[in-house]
This record gives sequence, C-alpha cells and structure tokens, in this order.
Amino acid sequence: MSTAISPLAPQHVPEMPAIAGVAMATAAAGIRYAGRTDVLLALLDHGTTAAGVFTRSKCPSAPVEWCRAQLKRGKARATARALVVNSGNANAFTGKTGRAACKFTADIASRAAGIKPSEIYLASTGVIGEPLDATAFDGVMDGLVANAKAGGFLAAAKAIMTTDTFPKVATATARIGKATVTVNGIAKGAGMIAPDMATMLSFIFTDAAIAAPALQAMLDEAVVDTFNAVTIDGDTSTSDTLLIFATGGAKDCPRIARGGDPRLKAFKKALQRVLGNLSEQIARDGEGARKLVEITVEGAVSKKSARRIALSIANSPLVKTAIAGEDANWGRVVMAVGKAGEPADRDKLSIWFGGIRVAHKGARDPGYDEAEVAVAMKKPEITLKVALGLGKGRDRVLTCDLTKEYVAINGDYRS
Repeated sequence: MSTAISPLAPQHVPEMPAIAGVAMATAAAGIRYAGRTDVLLALLDHGTTAAGVFTRSKCPSAPVEWCRAQLKRGKARATARALVVNSGNANAFTGKTGRAACKFTADIASRAAGIKPSEIYLASTGVIGEPLDATAFDGVMDGLVANAKAGGFLAAAKAIMTTDTFPKVATATARIGKATVTVNGIAKGAGMIAPDMATMLSFIFTDAAIAAPALQAMLDEAVVDTFNAVTIDGDTSTSDTLLIFATGGAKDCPRIARGGDPRLKAFKKALQRVLGNLSEQIARDGEGARKLVEITVEGAVSKKSARRIALSIANSPLVKTAIAGEDANWGRVVMAVGKAGEPADRDKLSIWFGGIRVAHKGARDPGYDEAEVAVAMKKPEITLKVALGLGKGRDRVLTCDLTKEYVAINGDYRS
C-alpha cells in the first residue's frame, strides 16, 4: 500500500452517521500487512436483507462463490447477520483450500457471534494465488464481536485497503414515506479495475426496510452508470463484490416489497449518489494516477455502442500515457475509436480536450491553438469528448492517466 496519498483525493471526508442495526469492528490479523488493520466485521440485526453483484470473471475467488451461494440459498428472502472482509489476500485461485478457508472463517464468526454460517457473507482482496491462512481470524474474531459498535465506517474503509492511498466512504439520506433513511457506503479499489458488474469491493448499508428482491433490482440498475462506468487498467478482478444490506432500523419506515414501488424514488437517487461518489473516488485513486479523466461519447448509434467506444478510449495505454504527458494527442483517440468495433465515420468525427475542440470532421480543427490546449492539459481533471455524428447514443466513463508509478506499484506488488 502506498504511503503517499493520491493528489486527486477528495478534499473533504464526510461525517458517516451510524446506521441502526449495524455494528462494526476492525482488527489486525497480520494476514499480509504489518502494523495496520486488515479484517473488518460488520454485525447486522435480525431481519437484515441482502443483495449483491459480483465479477463476471470466469475465475472468481472463493468468497465470491460463497456469497453467490448465500444469496441463491436465500432467494427472495436473502438475509444477513454478518459480513467478514479481509485485505492482503484475495483467496482466489486457491482451489479446495480456498473453499475450506471460507467455511472455516464462517464457522469462527458463527460461534463468536452466535449466528448461522448461512447468514454470514465473506469478501477478500489482495494477492491472487496464495492460500489464505484462515486461522488468523481465530485470534481476532472474539475480540471483533466484543468490540463491535455503531458507526466506524471510516475505520472499516481503512481495513479493506490494499494499494489504495485513501479510504473511500460516502453517505446520503432519503425519504421513504414519512421516514428519513440513511445510505452509507465504503469501497476499496485502485488497480485491476475494469468492472463488468460492480467494482473491487464495496459494501452499502441502509436502515431502510426493503425486501431482498427490491434491493437486488435497484442494485442491478444503479451499477450500470456508476461502478460499471469506471476503468483504471482494463483488468477485471477475480474478487469484485458489491453487497448491500438493509436493516429496517429506521423509525417509522414502511417495508417495501417491490423495486418499482414509487415510494423508492428518492431512495434510488440516494443509492445512485453513493455509488457514483464511491466509483469516482476509485478513479481518483487509480494506481499512480495524477489525472482524473472523464470521457464522454455522443452521437453514437446507441448508448451501448457509446459505452464500448468510451471504454476503448479509456483503456488505451497510448491515450492514457498521452494524458499523463499532458499531450492532447487526438490521433490516439481516433485510433481507440476505430478499434472499438462499433459504427464510426472518420469524416464525421470531432474531439474535444478540456472543452476545446481539437479535431473536427475527420481533421485537425482549423482553429486549433496548441498553447490553449497545453494549459487545459495541465489541470488535474481532464474532460475528453468525442462526437460521432451518427445518432443519439451517449455515454460517460471515468478513468485516470497511466504513469510510471503504476508500473512501479505493480512491478513489485508481491515482493
């Protein structure tokens, strides 16, 4: 984990209110990191509902498979009583040993908290391919249960960090009927990020009373333009996990059974804000990042086509290194558009950096001013817009630049 905080880190960290029905604690189990917390336990009140989305990697981690099984087992009535997360070891590509580690961890938590293993959710992040010594949890679990208390979201976010340079938290409130409910979220992620479902690890907690199917429907919708619209390096993790837990602890909150219930309108917006905030923080903390890059593609034949083209640009090492070098190299953008495999017409293509049009209808803009663009490229936040001139499809993704520091971080990650 880097000791230098990203220059793109948010200047303000919100106060994270307690969520009724959620108690948290962290501990240092020595799984990989010395002198820092690396285990998180969240205890959840009876009746808490759960939903989740996970990586589409064909080589998922053992905890991903565990959580999928928990949600499938609960189906329309998926419930949760605890969440255990560790950093430093992903428990991925670990075969039977990984599955045994999950069961061992759940059994320890079950005994310590007096709950069923089937109501315990697990997540791990860190090095892939190294067995997780789950006996490390045995030395801290009783203490975690004893010390769990309301609040503690910032400490929880710190415990799940790997190469992150700052903890990621977000909060929002909404009205459901006459009740005011809170949505709190934490996340981790800085590299191996090209989500195809959610993001590395993120956990959302609310005191709203919402049935599991409604939670799942809202989560599936909310990730599309938040976590699924972020990429750091084009690599999808084995461990991507996004879980949401609804405790029902808010005073006078009606229980909502359907995702389409009109009373959820404000809640959906609050959830979207929290996920959007967390996903932007992940882009800001991209490994070695010095520039936050917002890429907008418009005039595509569809939103889906615009997304694919935007990701082609965002994942291009040549585009990302040009931005790191503060070079508005629109030729590399043209390359990325052309290779995306989506409809495009070279002679209709226009490109903007920092709101300045640099290319128009297939050629350099006649009003292009190198000095003006150079000033725009020195800013820490860069906007890049592409207009295809083919239709009404539009989309937006977030990424960051690609620097020498990214290579340094990943060149010695296991050493």
